[in-house]
Amino acid sequence: MMDTGKYRPGYYQPPGDNRGWAERDRVTAPPVWCSVDMRDGNQSLVIPMNLEEKLEFFRVLLDVGFKEIEAGFPAASETEFAFIRRLIEDRLIPGDVTIQVLTQCREPVIRRTFEACRGASSAIIHFYNSVSAVQREQVFMMDRDEVKKIAVDGAKLVKKLAAEYEGHFRFEYSPESFTGTEPGYALEVCNAVLDVLEPGPDNKVIINLPATVEMSLPHIYASQVEYMHRNLKYREYVTLSLHPHNDRGTGVADAELALLAGAERVEGTLFGNGERTGNVDIVTLALNMYSHGVDPGLNLSNLPYLVDEYEKCTRMHVGERAPYAGSLVFAAFSGSHQDAIAKGLRWRAEKRQVRWNVPYLPIDPSDIGRGYDADVIRVNSQSGKGGIGFILEQACGYVLPDKLRAQFSAACKEISDREHRELMPEEIARIFRRNYLDIVPAIDIRDMEFRRENGAVKALVTFERNGTRTETDAEGNGSLSAVSNALKEFSGRDYTMEVFAQHSLEGEGFSSAAISYIGIKEEGGRLCFGAGIDTDVVNASTKALLAAFDNMTRSHNLHNNY
Repeated sequence: MMDTGKYRPGYYQPPGDNRGWAERDRVTAPPVWCSVDMRDGNQSLVIPMNLEEKLEFFRVLLDVGFKEIEAGFPAASETEFAFIRRLIEDRLIPGDVTIQVLTQCREPVIRRTFEACRGASSAIIHFYNSVSAVQREQVFMMDRDEVKKIAVDGAKLVKKLAAEYEGHFRFEYSPESFTGTEPGYALEVCNAVLDVLEPGPDNKVIINLPATVEMSLPHIYASQVEYMHRNLKYREYVTLSLHPHNDRGTGVADAELALLAGAERVEGTLFGNGERTGNVDIVTLALNMYSHGVDPGLNLSNLPYLVDEYEKCTRMHVGERAPYAGSLVFAAFSGSHQDAIAKGLRWRAEKRQVRWNVPYLPIDPSDIGRGYDADVIRVNSQSGKGGIGFILEQACGYVLPDKLRAQFSAACKEISDREHRELMPEEIARIFRRNYLDIVPAIDIRDMEFRRENGAVKALVTFERNGTRTETDAEGNGSLSAVSNALKEFSGRDYTMEVFAQHSLEGEGFSSAAISYIGIKEEGGRLCFGAGIDTDVVNASTKALLAAFDNMTRSHNLHNNY
C-alpha cells in the first residue's frame, strides 16, 4: 500500500489577502518571453547539444521571435563558455536581442561568467542561490542570515564586475526554490539584493520567482507571486519574472495565474523540455493567449517546422497529444466529431465568418501550419460518413450525396477495421475512384443523338459490348432519362434511378468540368452507385449511369476491389 502519512505540504501561504488575480478572467497582454532552452532545456538532455546544434537551435529561437534567450551557464563547461564567446565574437546576436547567462552566487563562477560575456552589447547576468527552508536545513546547514548574505554578496560582486568589464549588463536575481520558501523571508532576501543593485529608470532589475519544484495548486503560486508583486521595494523599476517547472503537471496554469497576479515575464522552453517533468511550455502558453485573441508576440505560424527542428537538435520527441504541437491534437477520428467539424467549417465558409468558432477546434489549425484534411479529419474504423465525405471534398472536390457518402464510408471503415490501421486521404480518394469513377464498364456508349418531339426527348444510343455495336432507340423526359431507358432496353434489365446529383468541379486537371453521381436499384436489390466526370454535363451523367449499372450487374463489391 502507498503511504500517504509520510507527506505534508511543503509550501507556505503568504500573509494577507493576495487573491486579486481571481478577479481577472484572462491574460490580456503577452509577457516578456525568455527562452531557457539553451540552459534548462539543454542540461536536461541525455546527450546535450554540441556547439553546432546550439547555434542552429539559437537561430530557431530567433526565428520564433524571442528577444531574451538564456544562452547557457558559461562556467559549467567549455562548450557552454565557447558558445557564448562564439555568439559575441561572431556577432550572431541581433541588436534587439539580449542573451542571458546563469551563474551561482559563488565568486569564481561569477568571474568566469563575466569573462564569457566580455564585450556583449546586451547581456543579463542571472545569479541565484537557493533560499528554501529544506535547502537551508539539509544542504547548506545555514540560518536565514547566512543564506541571505550569499545573495547579497553575489549582488555586490556582479555590480562591481559589470562596471569593470566591457559590455552592457543587466541583472536578474532568482531566490531558487521560491515555492518552498517562507514568503516573508523570500521578500526579505529579494529586497536586500535590490538595495545593492539600486534599480532605477536606467537600471531595471529582474526578480525571478521560480517554481523550482511545483508544490501546490496553481492558485497558491499565484498568491505567493502577488504577495511579492505588492511588497517588493523599487517595484516600478523591477520586472517580476516567472520560472515554473511542471512537477505536478500544472506549469502552464501556474504561469497563467501568476501573470494575472502581477508578473510581467516568463522563462520557459519550447514544448516544455526541462529537468524532471520539464519547464513551462511556452508554445502552449503563447497559443492559449492567441486563442483568446491576444497576440503573443511570437511567430508560431509554422509549428511543424519548429517540432522538426526541436526534435533534430535535442533528440527529444514532441508527444502526439502535446497541446497544439502534437500530431494528433487536431485529429478527429470520432464520427460525431468529424461531422460537427465538417459542418462548422462549411457554415463558417458560407457565412464568411471572420471570428473563429468551430466545434472541437479551439484555434484554426491553418494558423500554425496545419491542414484540414490530413491533420483534422482522420479516418479509421471509428470514423463517420461526415468525416470521410469531408476528406473527399477537401482532397478532390467531390461532394457526395448522402446515400453514396454513407455507403462509401461504411466500406472505408470496414477496410480500416479489417486492416487495423488509419486510411490516408490519398487512399480514400483512390478507393473512391477505383470503385465509382474509373470503372471500365462491360457496356459502353459510343455515340448519342437527341431530338425533341412532342415534349419528350428521343435518343438514338450506340452501345458497345464485347466489340459489337448496337443502336437502340428510346425516349424520356430528358436526355439522361432517354439514355437510361435505352440502356434498360438494350440490356434487358430494369431498375429505378433513386439518386442523381451533379456539381461543377474546379481545380488542377479540370477545366470547368462537372461530376455526376447516380444511384440505381433493381427490385429487391441493393442501391448501386457510379460517378462520372466530363466537361459536358450529359456525358458526365451517362458515365455515372454506366458505372452504376456496371456495379449493379457485376454485384460489385468495394471491399474486394481495394
